[in-house]
Amino acid sequence: MRLRRGHLSAGAAIPTSSMADIAFLLIIFFMLTAVFVNTRGLQFNLPEDDPSQLDVQPEEATHIKIIGEGQYLVDKTPMTLEQMGGYIKVKMEQNPEKPVIIQTQPNVPYFVMIEVFDLLKYLQVANISIPTGTEIERWKAFGIFE
Repeated sequence: MRLRRGHLSAGAAIPTSSMADIAFLLIIFFMLTAVFVNTRGLQFNLPEDDPSQLDVQPEEATHIKIIGEGQYLVDKTPMTLEQMGGYIKVKMEQNPEKPVIIQTQPNVPYFVMIEVFDLLKYLQVANISIPTGTEIERWKAFGIFE
């Protein structure tokens, strides 16, 4: 048997048919082993909507209604953030366990509510409540929420 020189037998080529399979398996491997970082913001528990729960009577609490950026109603009185700080400080000196209820309009930017939370944290308010939809409807009968 004589081989010809200069002519390759059976066509020498790199097999690439399984390259797509290998790339797919590598993508799956890296997706499964990747670690995703979850940054945490404010640490608080949102209330559950329980109509039978009557923890806080609305007339005993300090009510903060956030209308817009720099627009606050505290116990139905318009105030600035600085005025609110003084008002709540006096209320907390009278009763440190007095709850503070925060109601925010849906169109208010998130950072405005954070400013109120920061103020309450600075004043060391321990009892902060965010009412659920059921609580708001129930307390409208008292004339607290409009």
